[in-house]
Amino acid sequence: MRARLETLRFIDQLTKNAFAFILAGGRGSRLMQLTSERAKPAVPFGGKFRIIDFTLSNCVNSGVRRIGVVTQYMAHSLIRHIQRGWSFLDGRFDEFIQLLPAQQQIEESWYRGTADAVFQNLAVLRRHAPDHVLVLAGDHVYKMDYGKMLAFHCERGADMTVGCVEVPVRDASGLGVMAIDENLRVVGFEEKPARPRAMPGDPGRALVSMGVYAFNADFLIEQVLRDADDPRSAHDFGKDVIPHIVPRYRVFAHRFADSCVGVQPGGVPYWRDVGTVDAYWEANMELTKVVPELDLYDQDWPIWTYQEQLPPAKFVFDDEGRRGMAVDSMVSGGCIVSGATVRRSLLFSGVRVEGHSLVEDTVVLPQVRIGERAVLKRAVVDRGCSLPDDTVIGVNPEADRKRFLVTERGITLVTLAMLGQPAYGVR
Repeated sequence: MRARLETLRFIDQLTKNAFAFILAGGRGSRLMQLTSERAKPAVPFGGKFRIIDFTLSNCVNSGVRRIGVVTQYMAHSLIRHIQRGWSFLDGRFDEFIQLLPAQQQIEESWYRGTADAVFQNLAVLRRHAPDHVLVLAGDHVYKMDYGKMLAFHCERGADMTVGCVEVPVRDASGLGVMAIDENLRVVGFEEKPARPRAMPGDPGRALVSMGVYAFNADFLIEQVLRDADDPRSAHDFGKDVIPHIVPRYRVFAHRFADSCVGVQPGGVPYWRDVGTVDAYWEANMELTKVVPELDLYDQDWPIWTYQEQLPPAKFVFDDEGRRGMAVDSMVSGGCIVSGATVRRSLLFSGVRVEGHSLVEDTVVLPQVRIGERAVLKRAVVDRGCSLPDDTVIGVNPEADRKRFLVTERGITLVTLAMLGQPAYGVR
C-alpha cells in the first residue's frame, strides 16, 4: 500500500509539472465533405461530443492541466467549442487551456508541419518551464492515462517516448510503424510505409504510433530548433523528427495496453483513428451495441464537453404503424422522434424525425430534420440538413451517387451543400 501511494504521488508530480500540446490544426481530408467547414478535431462524435474532447478529457483526467491547443485549418467552430465547454480550469492554480492559432510570431508563414507548430510556440513552452512535454494528436478517439506513460518515460530514462498500439498490418500503411527490441527501445520507425513491417512472431499485426509523444522539455526544444534550421525538412514529427531521433537518442515505445482506461477484462484497448467516412460511421455505430468497446458511461474517467441546455429526448405517438420508438440506438437531448422508427442508429442533439419515417444504421449529426415517410439506411447526415418528405437514402446506391457521396463500404454521406441548402453557420 505504501509503495502504491508513493507511485501515485510520483505520477501526480509528473503530470502537475507537464505541459501538453494538442495538435488540432489538420483538415482530415479523408473525411471528405465532413471537414469542408470544420477541422477534423471539431467533427461531432458519439452523440454529443467533438473528437478533440477525448484528448482534452485524457489530459484533465490524468492531471495534466496546462494545455495548449494548436489550431489552423477551419478553426472557428473548434475555437468556439473550446471557449464554451473548456473554460472551467482555473488559471489562479496554473491550470489552463490556451488556444494557439498560427500567428507568424517567428517568421511569415503558417504552421508548416507538426514540429513547426511546436517550434512557433516555444515562447509559450519556455514561459511555463515544464519538466516534460506531451505532444498529442487531437483527432483520435481513446481513453488513456498520460500519467502512467510519463512514469514509464522517466523509469526508462528516455529522451522521447512514443505511445503505441497494435493494429492489423492491412491498416498500418497510413500510420507510423515502429520496430522495437526486447526492452521496448525503438530501433526503427517508418512513416506510412507502403509495406508495413509486422511484429516479430505475429505476421498479421503491426506496432504503430498513436500520435502520443512524451519528451523531456529541454530535449524537445533542442530537437525542434534543430529541425527548424534544416532546409530539407518538412518539419513534421512523423516524417522528420522521429526518424532523426531514433538512431541517435533513447526512444522507447509505451504500450497503450499499459495505460488504457476502461478496457474490459480480456478485451482489446480501444483506440480509433476515425479518419475516413467509413471508419467514422463504424466507430459511431459501435457505440449502439449492448456492451460497446468504448465506455462513455464511466464516471471515473468522464468525457467532458460543452453541455447544451436542451430538453430530454421525446418519443411520441403509439399508434399501429405510427409509433415513436428507438431500438439499439443512442438518442441525445433535444431530439423528437414523432411516430417514426429508429434502429441501430445514433441521433445527436436536436434531431427531429417525422412520422412514418425509418432510420436504420445511420449517424445523424445535430439539428437535422428528417421529413415524413423518409427512409435512411447506412448513412451519415451532416449537421443542419433538412431532408424533405419521402426522401430515400441508402437503398439505391446508384441513385445516391448522383446526389451524395457513397463510400467504398456503401455508406452514404449527406451534407447541406449536396442538398443545395445554405450553410448552417457555426459548424
